[in-house]
Amino acid sequence: MATYKKRGFKNKASSNKAEALENKSTTANVFNTLDEGSSKTQQWVEKNQNRILGLVAVISILVIGIFAYSKLIVEPKESNAFNKMYFAQKKFDEAMLINSDSVYNISLNGDEINLGMLDVIEEFGGTNAANLANYYSGMMYLKMNDYQNAIKYLSEFSSDDILLSSLATGSIGDAFAELNQFDDALDYYVKASKVENNYTTPMYLFKAGTIAMKLNKFNRAEDYFTSVKLDYPNSPEAKNIDAFISKAIASNQ
Repeated sequence: MATYKKRGFKNKASSNKAEALENKSTTANVFNTLDEGSSKTQQWVEKNQNRILGLVAVISILVIGIFAYSKLIVEPKESNAFNKMYFAQKKFDEAMLINSDSVYNISLNGDEINLGMLDVIEEFGGTNAANLANYYSGMMYLKMNDYQNAIKYLSEFSSDDILLSSLATGSIGDAFAELNQFDDALDYYVKASKVENNYTTPMYLFKAGTIAMKLNKFNRAEDYFTSVKLDYPNSPEAKNIDAFISKAIASNQ
């Protein structure tokens, strides 16, 4: 009776065994590599321990220093600045009601006892109070027809408040318009109109249109007036806006 050897059985088993050994060896190499890397990292840490601790200490000191500076210096300075500005702010409100140059001057320059807005700007530069004092000062100079100083102080003011930011920018436009620098006025009116809200946006779009007419930029004037009509139909500026649109169109022919 013929017998047959099962070919390949022994070779397959050997192959599986070899593969298992190879996988085991590869795994071992991976762990050996990781161990070596970990060992090197540990050695580096041990070698540079003093430097690492020194760096951590420096960072901690900086963080604590910044916090202490904010709490012990910045915040008290801000509070003191606003307290010192209280008198000038009251005088500003009073002057705006009666439009009195003499009261504007007191608000700006103070009296023998109290600081004025200009003193706050000088003594508390970099604070929020000084920033706000720039706004007040610029608006008062505008009311007093001192347009150069109005531009100077309003340009120093910055705010995330939509209305204040727009009013400051638009008021710079007013000052340039009074100086007959109409190109500059137009630029600031357009910039102010882009701070979108229902109060200042139509107002400065209308002013931009008016100045554009003076500059014979009739297409732009028509665009600004039309924007008032379409986007802000309930604004005071929209009341007779059709007449201004018609005038811009007629002037362009």
